[in-house]
Amino acid sequence: MRGKQTLAMLGLVAAAVSPLPAGRALASGGGGEGDAPHLIKMEPVAVPIIDSDRVAGTLSFRLVLEVHDAATAEKLTAAMPNLRMAAIAGGVEFARLDASALRAVNVADLDKTLTAALKIAAPDLQRVLIVEVGASQR
Repeated sequence: MRGKQTLAMLGLVAAAVSPLPAGRALASGGGGEGDAPHLIKMEPVAVPIIDSDRVAGTLSFRLVLEVHDAATAEKLTAAMPNLRMAAIAGGVEFARLDASALRAVNVADLDKTLTAALKIAAPDLQRVLIVEVGASQR
């Protein structure tokens, strides 16, 4: 019985501290199809974590790019190879300086690094959304 109570309490605590789903609020009378953000899904990226001149692990992440309009989304989809190269370069730089296979990934810093790298390749980019991230030992 005690285990069930503890499990139920953990469930309530998890529900209480979990963030609410993010979304855009529209004023009443509000917005049509043109107001919705356009999202571009990127393939997963994996880069090596280097520690003391050896590969210590892998930093993996999955990104979704947010843009304002369909024309920009089309343009960025066509430029996906360049965007992927920018994401890999940003990921390698982050993994070299700030990542370890033995500790949690600082997603806020990774976001800053990837956003800076991708905005150089695509200035029209509104936001970089990190939807999955992890570091593992080799």
